[in-house]
Amino acid sequence: MTTSAAVAQIDALLATAVSHDVVTGVAAMAADRQGITFATAEGERWSIDTVTWLGSLAQPIVAVGALQLAERGVLTMDEPIGDLLPDLADPQVLEGFDDDGSPRVRPARGTITLRRLLSHTAGNSYHFWNADIRRYQEVVGLPGIGECREDTLRTPLVFDPGRGWEYGMNIDWVGKAIETATGTDLDTYLTDHLLGPLGMRDTGFVLTAQRRARLAGVSFRTLDGLVPVEFEVNQEPEFQPGGDGMYGTPADYVTFTRMLLGNGELNGVRVLGADTMAEAMRNQIGDFSVGALISADPLTSFDVEFLPGLKKKWGLLGLLNMAETSAGRSPGSVFWAGMANCYFWVDRDRGDTGVFFTQVLPFADPEVLALFDRFETAVHRR
Repeated sequence: MTTSAAVAQIDALLATAVSHDVVTGVAAMAADRQGITFATAEGERWSIDTVTWLGSLAQPIVAVGALQLAERGVLTMDEPIGDLLPDLADPQVLEGFDDDGSPRVRPARGTITLRRLLSHTAGNSYHFWNADIRRYQEVVGLPGIGECREDTLRTPLVFDPGRGWEYGMNIDWVGKAIETATGTDLDTYLTDHLLGPLGMRDTGFVLTAQRRARLAGVSFRTLDGLVPVEFEVNQEPEFQPGGDGMYGTPADYVTFTRMLLGNGELNGVRVLGADTMAEAMRNQIGDFSVGALISADPLTSFDVEFLPGLKKKWGLLGLLNMAETSAGRSPGSVFWAGMANCYFWVDRDRGDTGVFFTQVLPFADPEVLALFDRFETAVHRR
């Protein structure tokens, strides 16, 4: 249980952050294996049921959907996924640019598999963290991933599949694999097999009228403070963006992380097998490491290295810290983040999980990261 002193400390921390314009609104929740231990929100119109853009927090949800299908034999982890998705059968690797600025590409050596997509070792990247990919897309006239255009997904790889780790357009392809294998759209599959059974009714790709009525605004950090910006995930996309296109609430998301804490089960509802969960929490990238994300677009993201100084790996659901963190997170815990500065952790050794939601851009805002760290520290040292 979270002590009354810890609750008061966290409440004061978040209230001060809002009053000092660190965030316009914030919701934070923690839970253990018995249930919710802490839940609060600060800011106008903010509550644990406020609808937010999840950004990359969609990725673990989509990953669980794919792992369900792998359990059933509908998808395979290590066979070439190009057999299912022909666009991935013969990928190209970007090698550089000629003197006239033309991109140089070559056929990739090795194959893309579901495991490599889930572990971000397939070779895909994002334009906002890779200057070469940004340059390539500008040269050939491709929009960024945010426009949800099919052509953007066909951007070349930055290395041969299995030859490195780089965060990129992998889970969008996983979403397409789910759709192709099941013959249904991604939102419907996840609602029927994951979100619905867990009771996550406010989570999905579509901004229904009911969700829009509780939608938090997005703000951008400027030298003069936080400024509201118009932002909405494309509601008429060419594909449902499994990498970053979902909306949801803090209350829904802690339901999801509690399921992960429960080894694939919550409140008697099992959505993923225990053996699959064990595999998902195992290092999937071998000797490669997760390092810094260096911004190629300062309007989208700050430079960031999560947990600097610690060895970091990647499982099938997110980042794994291989040593205890300064906030008290156990080795082997899973963590990840969403573009508008939303964060979660699941610590199975300590038996706790937490979610921390804001709607602030650019990503990895140092002030918000410091706030998240203080929240997690208070939870772990209650």
